[in-house]
Amino acid sequence: MRISERLARRLGAREARPGTSHGEQRLCNIVDEVCIAAHMPRPQVMVLPRHEAINAFATGWDPDDAVVAVTQGALDLLTRDELQGMVAHECSHIHEGDTRLNMQLAGMVSGLELVWGFGETVRERGGFAMLFGTAIMATGVAGWTAGRMLQASVSRQREFLADARAVQWTRSRDGLGGVLRKALTQKERAEDRPSDPAWPPTAQHLLLLGAVDDREGWFAAHPPLAVRIQRIYGRSMPAIPLDRAAAVTWA
Repeated sequence: MRISERLARRLGAREARPGTSHGEQRLCNIVDEVCIAAHMPRPQVMVLPRHEAINAFATGWDPDDAVVAVTQGALDLLTRDELQGMVAHECSHIHEGDTRLNMQLAGMVSGLELVWGFGETVRERGGFAMLFGTAIMATGVAGWTAGRMLQASVSRQREFLADARAVQWTRSRDGLGGVLRKALTQKERAEDRPSDPAWPPTAQHLLLLGAVDDREGWFAAHPPLAVRIQRIYGRSMPAIPLDRAAAVTWA
């Protein structure tokens, strides 16, 4: 099993089943269309069946070893054009090498966490080792903080680029724009629906819509939704209601 597929399965994804689901057949058709337009190999298509919220992610070291996964909520609540915009955004991350960069940055941050852990182990020996361990821990914390800030900053900029690329490939602002505007409604109604399985903190930078989209700060992995929408349309736009019936279209 490839690393990208293994990671996707750890996050709750499974292979798409186009032969048994109209929505998953539509998804596979859209991935094929976007890959032809982008002149890139087709990634493995996967679905997160337990997630009712709109979201998606891409992962992989290169275009030949990549996965695009979307939630069941995206299949149920997005129109064909909107789903195409979402897929184009994720394929842009693969095409531009963002997935490889994200995995490298995640590895760097994890390594800096190990420095802190090593310092804590040294400190437990007591005596002079306590001072030495404290210094190592301080170095690890400083490095981890700087690494997380760098990771978040890079992630925010790559999100803007992927948004622009999705509009370019689909030739429509309303595709991805509709996804983000429905995400505004989804965020407002978060308390009115059952909670989806929690995304691990280390996976936040992979997602189309992070848990902290509207929180500005050095550690935010995604730009605020309102800012992303304004960049796509050139002006502020209202949220769009979530309508399962309107999302049902032919594959």
